[in-house]
Amino acid sequence: MNKSGDGPPSTAQEQTPVPDTAVTAAASSPTPGPRTVESHDLLAGQSSVLIRHLGEIYRLQTTRQGKLILTK
Repeated sequence: MNKSGDGPPSTAQEQTPVPDTAVTAAASSPTPGPRTVESHDLLAGQSSVLIRHLGEIYRLQTTRQGKLILTK
């Protein structure tokens, strides 16, 4: 029988698991870069929305195929 400290550890011994909190914290932390906005939040049930950018008006609209078009 191996006593504690006699040779290498047995392969039957369990290793300390990595806490799930480390994985959860990494997954829930905000990622750098542009923020994501859902199109349905922008359109709010409408087929188009006007966006003012640097004094100009742009129109964001959705098509019947579900695509988005941005026009000046």
